[in-house]
Amino acid sequence: MQQNILKHQPKVLGLKLLVDLKYKKYFRKTSLKQKGVGDLFLNEITIKNPKTFLEVGVFHGVTARNVCELLYKLHGSEFRYIGLDLFEENSENKDEIIPNTKFSNPLKTIYFKYIKRQDPYSKEAVEDLLSKFKNNVSLIRGNSNIVLKKIDMAQIDYVFLDGGHDYSTVMNDLNCCIEVVNNGGTILCDDYDLSYAPGVKKAIDEFTSNNNFNSRIISNNRFAIIEKN
Repeated sequence: MQQNILKHQPKVLGLKLLVDLKYKKYFRKTSLKQKGVGDLFLNEITIKNPKTFLEVGVFHGVTARNVCELLYKLHGSEFRYIGLDLFEENSENKDEIIPNTKFSNPLKTIYFKYIKRQDPYSKEAVEDLLSKFKNNVSLIRGNSNIVLKKIDMAQIDYVFLDGGHDYSTVMNDLNCCIEVVNNGGTILCDDYDLSYAPGVKKAIDEFTSNNNFNSRIISNNRFAIIEKN
């Protein structure tokens, strides 16, 4: 039993936790596709070492799978992942498609063809991708403007916010998650300075200012990390 516990303990160097884990795409579309962005994202989560993680905006589930792999390395089976999404094609993701890819490995080709037959936006497809961690995962279908109010935020350590990008939705999501920050947790927001979605930055800036929170902007203005001062 002791060996099993030690197996999942992260290495410590100074104040940073180091886990040898790279962000993988699992043959699907992901918003963290740019080189190095996914790895940076995982590193930020590793530093905070959360055990209960909430993602708003699951999309194809790639980030969810990477987060679950990371939390398993940090905590073994003692973690919880909650994912919220409409789990349907909509105006924000309708142009996203799984790219055509050729593989030298025939088994990868077979698996890729299987993926393409699925509806990648469906809850069932994401559940399939996360089946390895089915006992640790809760996927919730619904609009964040309604559903987030029903989640016990006192149980959440870390939030990744990448749902609706209009001002009112982002502000709603932030206000619903305020207890996480007040309890010493973290909200990491994607697309902070997205040119075609200025409501994201406006909402984050107002939220942090109104509540006297610290907002750390990283990765060329890609992410905003909100924590207590």
